[in-house]
Amino acid sequence: MTDSPFAHDRGGAPGPLSGIRVLDLSAYIAGPYGCALLADQGADVIKVEPPDGDNLRNYPSTLAAESRAFLGINRSKRGVTLNLKAEDDRAVLYRLVREADVLVHNFRPGVPERLAIDFATLSAMNPRLIYCAVTGYGETGPLKDKAGYDQVLQTMTGICTLQGKRGGPPELVYGSVVDYYAAALLAAGVSSALYERERSGEGQFVGVSLLRSALAMQSARMVWAEGEALDIGRDMRSGGVTGLHPTRAGWLYISANTPRFWQALCALTGLDALAADPRYDTVRKRAEHADDILPQLHAALAARDALDWEAHFGDAVPCAAARAVEDMFEHPQVLAEGIVSTIAHPTLGSYRGVAQAIRFGRTPGPAPFAAPTLGQHSEAVRVALDADGRDNGDSA
Repeated sequence: MTDSPFAHDRGGAPGPLSGIRVLDLSAYIAGPYGCALLADQGADVIKVEPPDGDNLRNYPSTLAAESRAFLGINRSKRGVTLNLKAEDDRAVLYRLVREADVLVHNFRPGVPERLAIDFATLSAMNPRLIYCAVTGYGETGPLKDKAGYDQVLQTMTGICTLQGKRGGPPELVYGSVVDYYAAALLAAGVSSALYERERSGEGQFVGVSLLRSALAMQSARMVWAEGEALDIGRDMRSGGVTGLHPTRAGWLYISANTPRFWQALCALTGLDALAADPRYDTVRKRAEHADDILPQLHAALAARDALDWEAHFGDAVPCAAARAVEDMFEHPQVLAEGIVSTIAHPTLGSYRGVAQAIRFGRTPGPAPFAAPTLGQHSEAVRVALDADGRDNGDSA
């Protein structure tokens, strides 16, 4: 790798992707968070936004001057603004591309060609470029030109139907799970392409779609054996005892699928008669007799609060009291793992947020820094480009 006009020394410990330069042209969640995962691992990521910014900046937020979602999704990136419809700004991007290792965008198919930033154009400038496109439905097929959104794909691919109660209406899974899984696939795919480039010396196209993400998340359900009917049961919930249950105060999730955990649950709740009853000695039987078991279990659980039961069960029964996400900032396990850090910010002063999603022993990577304000590093990057052009005798 050569010195780059926009290289950024983040300081601290090197990460496994230190020295890798990423241009993030994407918006919303899947593409940007995939790039944040690369930044976590030491990559130098520049977020390239249009003059009016990533629309995620406009999402509802109780922070007066910032979008909480934007801060969480775009950590450890520098930010520049470019109008890619303008020739001069597109020329700036081209100069950045020539020195980059990775470019990520989430334009619909056809848009990159109209902007002259498609794979063929940019790989001709930089044959080592890993070019990653995040789409809703992929690059081919009848839906390729449609915009894709997390909950649209949840609904389309059966996630909502299986999330709902049996016989009830479909239910959304809140939290953008399809987007976040697509982000993880993006980081994995780009990393694999970078590894392959070490052998071939060549870049390549990497395609990530929300459709692939939504179906890959359901790989255990997406099995259709030869000779079997298509319309069969694919709901993997064991039902019965395993699930969320009310307590004296709060809700408790219990998993008691194995004989060991079922026996421990009965013993620790005083329901020894259930443990000895052969009608309930398998997961399937307990699901079939849930109407008999659950009233007794709920009556027993009403004796304590959810947090008390969590402590009482300990390691004997897999369980968790239902908490709010706010509780995670001070949770002893989260603190022990160093998952959350305090991050300085130019307008907020500081905020606490997720630091890294993966832990590396020998190359832990540098400390995170705040998501950029709109165009925060535009001037610095342009100055560096101009200086590099003069050093190389480039009049462009």
